[in-house]
Amino acid sequence: MRKTLCSLFSRSCKKLTELCSLEYHESMGPTKKKILLLLLGGVLLGFTYSPYGQRKVYREIGKEWKRIDRESLKRNISALHRSKHVSIKQNPDRSYTYTLSDKGKSRALIYQFRQMQIPKHTWDKKWRFVAFDIPEDYKRARDALRRKLQQLGFRELQKSVFVFPYECKDEIEFIVEFFAIRKYVRYGVLDLIDNDLQLRKTFRLL
Repeated sequence: MRKTLCSLFSRSCKKLTELCSLEYHESMGPTKKKILLLLLGGVLLGFTYSPYGQRKVYREIGKEWKRIDRESLKRNISALHRSKHVSIKQNPDRSYTYTLSDKGKSRALIYQFRQMQIPKHTWDKKWRFVAFDIPEDYKRARDALRRKLQQLGFRELQKSVFVFPYECKDEIEFIVEFFAIRKYVRYGVLDLIDNDLQLRKTFRLL
């Protein structure tokens, strides 16, 4: 996951931080958002003007694509292409493949960031902690990181040290890459902490 994130975030982290912290919005319906997120997930989408080719392409696309009405899918993809969120490539067989542009990647990453949730499986009696010491020059990213951790359910043990009971390494990796603050953030797992009972009460784990 880390390698994939690094390639997606390169050169755009500062802009992503600004857009997210400013609560940047642009009118975009749920179908367009879903298309961007699916493309971000590496699922390519192809179209062809040949009736046979259309049937073939539609058979091959994933289940999530099929949940979108075919005409709605084509209409929204065309709109995303016009707004430069997706790029189009013509294949040798005269079909077309759509992929995310840099603008589309940035927007999809913001949607993915905002929708992030951490699954709460059976607790393994270990505590995950996130600690950070982020310079004032990165104040916007620092404040956004704190808000995101609180939104995800973390509790602040002391200033800039947060704790959470469930596995969340991948989510923290995503967040620190998103804000380009990896060198200022530490993640760890604790087997023992002296206020264990208090934390269990806080997270309703008794």
